[in-house]
Amino acid sequence: MSEITLKAKRREDYKESTLNQLRKKGVIPGIYYGHGIDNISIAANELDLRPVIYTSEANIVNLNIEGDKPLSCILKDVQFHPVTDRPLHFDLIALKEGEAINIEVSVILTGNAIGIKEGGVLQHILHKLEIECLPKDIPSHIDVDVSGLNIGDAVKIGDLKLENVKIINDENATIVAVLAPTVEKEAPAAAEEGPAEPEVISKTKKEEEE
Repeated sequence: MSEITLKAKRREDYKESTLNQLRKKGVIPGIYYGHGIDNISIAANELDLRPVIYTSEANIVNLNIEGDKPLSCILKDVQFHPVTDRPLHFDLIALKEGEAINIEVSVILTGNAIGIKEGGVLQHILHKLEIECLPKDIPSHIDVDVSGLNIGDAVKIGDLKLENVKIINDENATIVAVLAPTVEKEAPAAAEEGPAEPEVISKTKKEEEE
């Protein structure tokens, strides 16, 4: 598991107006917390924060707060603006040796499913899994091999075997499946000829007189 260093400063002001001013300057507020420790309100430059939040890998963060010794933690959550998608706030949770932690880890699919070659459609349903493990056992991601999947086959959480890692999600939940191709019903061909003209029956002179 790789490590990323993040520089940050302590912040004392919690007013939303002040936090918005920080964001306008490219500084994102955050918090460092953990079991049995005091929360630390922090702020980090958005450019420095990008390698931490814009990645599919789980990384150990070496948090360097001015005047303090480095703290080992991991990204727990990020709040994004609903329109601009810029980060608004981030949470870092402390890592303690010997203490298990719950985090989400990305699922990476590997291999080429047999069913795709037969016309099937690969559906990736779960992109992240919640796990519990010791800090030293945190995987950067979870690989799921799909190469043996035929049409109609699926990989469920219960099929995964991860050493020293407990998956919290329902073991019956499907991670990935190969679905049969959808066959669209052909619309009935429109008649090439126009609507039939009503039959005109000519009457004889005798019939008209009657």
